[in-house]
Amino acid sequence: MARFSFRGFVYVLIVMLGLLSAAPNILPQSIKQQLPAWYTTSTLSLGLDLQGGSHLLLAADTNALFEKQLNSFSSDLLSELRSQNVRYTKTSHSLTHKDSRSGSVAFTLRSADDVRKVKDTAYQISAQPNGSSALDVEIKQSTVTLTLNELYTEQLIKDTLSRSVEVVRKRLNEMGLTEPSVTLQGKDAILVQMPGMSDPTQVKKLLGTTAQMTFHWAANSQSEQVMNKQDAAGNTYRLEQKVALEGEHITDAAGVLSSENGQPVVTFRLDSAGAKQFATMTRDNIGRVLAIVLDDKVVTAPVINSVIPGGRGEITGNFTLPEAGNTALMLRTGALPVPLTIIEERTVGPDLGSDAIQTGVESGVAGALLVLAFMVAIYGRWGAIASFALCINMALVFGALTLFGATLTLPGIAGLILTMGMAVDANILINERIREESKKGRPAASAIEVGFDKAFATIVDSNFTTLIAVSLLFMFGSGPIKGFAITIALGLVSSVFTAVALTKMLMLRVVKSKQKNTQDRAQQRVPLRFSSPLLRLSDTLSGINFLAKRKIALAVSVVLTVLSIGLFAKPGLHYGVDFTGGTMIELTAPTLTTDELRNVIESNGFDQIAIQEYGSEHHYLLRAPVLDSSGELENSNAKQTDALKRAISQADSEVSFDKIDMVGPKVSGGFAELSILALLIAGGGMLVYLWARFEAHFASAALLTVILDLTKTIGFFALTGIEFNLTAVAALLALIGYSINDKVVVLDRIRELLRLDPNKPLADTISEAVNSTLSRTVFTSVTTLLALLPMAIFGGDAVESFAVPMVFAVVIGTSSTLFITSTLLYLLGSRREKQGKAQLKPTAEEIKASLSHIP
Repeated sequence: MARFSFRGFVYVLIVMLGLLSAAPNILPQSIKQQLPAWYTTSTLSLGLDLQGGSHLLLAADTNALFEKQLNSFSSDLLSELRSQNVRYTKTSHSLTHKDSRSGSVAFTLRSADDVRKVKDTAYQISAQPNGSSALDVEIKQSTVTLTLNELYTEQLIKDTLSRSVEVVRKRLNEMGLTEPSVTLQGKDAILVQMPGMSDPTQVKKLLGTTAQMTFHWAANSQSEQVMNKQDAAGNTYRLEQKVALEGEHITDAAGVLSSENGQPVVTFRLDSAGAKQFATMTRDNIGRVLAIVLDDKVVTAPVINSVIPGGRGEITGNFTLPEAGNTALMLRTGALPVPLTIIEERTVGPDLGSDAIQTGVESGVAGALLVLAFMVAIYGRWGAIASFALCINMALVFGALTLFGATLTLPGIAGLILTMGMAVDANILINERIREESKKGRPAASAIEVGFDKAFATIVDSNFTTLIAVSLLFMFGSGPIKGFAITIALGLVSSVFTAVALTKMLMLRVVKSKQKNTQDRAQQRVPLRFSSPLLRLSDTLSGINFLAKRKIALAVSVVLTVLSIGLFAKPGLHYGVDFTGGTMIELTAPTLTTDELRNVIESNGFDQIAIQEYGSEHHYLLRAPVLDSSGELENSNAKQTDALKRAISQADSEVSFDKIDMVGPKVSGGFAELSILALLIAGGGMLVYLWARFEAHFASAALLTVILDLTKTIGFFALTGIEFNLTAVAALLALIGYSINDKVVVLDRIRELLRLDPNKPLADTISEAVNSTLSRTVFTSVTTLLALLPMAIFGGDAVESFAVPMVFAVVIGTSSTLFITSTLLYLLGSRREKQGKAQLKPTAEEIKASLSHIP
């Protein structure tokens, strides 16, 4: 008894910690004011799709970075070789396609005796702290080819991106944005999230400018390497390629009006080292032109008439006051080490975000209430205990998400709803097992113990296979999709605890409490009673021979799969911008009709944009294709989007841009590859696990059925024209998890019956197993549908690509479990029998028992 009490204490402690973690999300402000700030501020953050805001994905132009570093090293090397009287000819420079690291500089030595000098000098000028060289030197027939070392480039990218993140964060903070998030994503991208920002035009301009400022002297007869640069007016300047002073010495800058002529200028101040260098260089070059180059453009080129001490200067140019202010801001926060290009932009207006919260909460609450009511309707008070455990389960999920500092998104809400539907499966499985034991005449407490023990292995198997699919969502997904995956994963883990531990403890307490109140020993041995109209109805369904029409069932399934493949070929899937690239704008234009909006768009030169009335009156959806599929100009769609918004805003001053999705070709191309890879790895991972837990023909039957389910669902996307986007991929992976979960329960029961009576005909064993789990299969499907239907009907377009196909998938997955998995297992098992093989491998106990009979 003491052991049970201690276990109960641990369970209660876990539940209390979870509830306390979740509580700050729902506490009223009056109570929060009386509690410590460290506790009340620990709440779930809302994603941009729920609170509104902008999301920018910036890619670093590593090609420019490599070229700059290679030029720097090669310039230093050639200069040093000249000082050592090493002669060379035919210098060449080449860089291959975008993002390549194989750029090279080549030159031919006049004397082969200088090869050793070249290698030694190259190492000296490019030696790294770890002793390696940044340059790879290849010499063939006196031709020297210089390339950047691969390890060096990897470290260079890492360091450059880290510095870029800091510069981006400083610029956003200088703009006064509220809690912007700047994080690394992948190997060469930076993710910027700005809550509440509905128009990121100004931010994009700031982040798209590197603000790399350098000082160069005008070239003269003594200049060795010369370059040509132009100013804004198109005037060309011949400048020394060598940098006279780096802009990194600037410590402060401001956009002000000149005291001399009242024109906007940028004033700057240098640090002590820069001030000394500036004073020396101006003293030694009186009468020369010093050009200030900002991002490859000459902004000013004054003649130095005297020494400039103190480290202060002024940049004049054709600035407006806002432009001067922005330039000063960028100089204060430092230059970006590499150009950043916008390859993905997503913006959600605050009104659309609030609507999403409302519909998400309403559909979630409706689904939860339907599930809880259905559980009580099935199992009575035992269903009430299960419903209580489900509520605790959801509270624990919220508590865990809060502790992890997770961000709640609309797909995350969808994940919570689906989690609840799937979490019911464990409770139904347990109650059905207890009901079976009670029918055998077991006393209440014993039926509960045995029922939980028999259900535990099946619950672990089914949940683990689902976690395989969910883990892939987390690995290959991004942003909201990862939130969806985390939500389901936490929900599955939590549901095992609440269903197996908490529910068992509560049920045993109820039974023992009832036994204490009666002195009749015979009454204490009475089995549990499960009586409801739904259970009586389900009992009448037993005895169905699901294999009787197996040929017809399999033929229908194959025909539907072939038709689905045909639909996939034509008309095909309606891909969203996640896969095709391009721009999708959802807007409300109160004063423009469809024809007027079309005229505005076409008159401004946007002839490839499709216009669609969307939802309510004056609500429109615009689609624009990728402007440059080659990927050379990733920000071309971003520029088009800004120009389009300006044109529509001029025609309708009341226009509101509710949602903007802009995906560049680089991102969209990766989405398709990752989606296919995720689906393949999910199938492979599940197959390996099922092969380890079951026999090969069990695993093959389950996986083949899931593939049939998957193809039919893809055909459903093609038939209905529902947009196929990242949320749709999440639905497919969720389908894989749900479908395999359903089939594992049946396979587990077949294996159990085969262990009990291996000589029984396989068809009879399969039919008995399917019938004995039929109530659980139907009830689980109904509860999952009850959780999904409100979201599918009222959840809105934001979750349509997830909820509607999942409703279809649950129906298809349930029918395939009953008819197709059983048929395939029968066919594969019959083939195994003809080969003289047993249906199951012997267990360790069976092997030990057989060996004990050997003399």
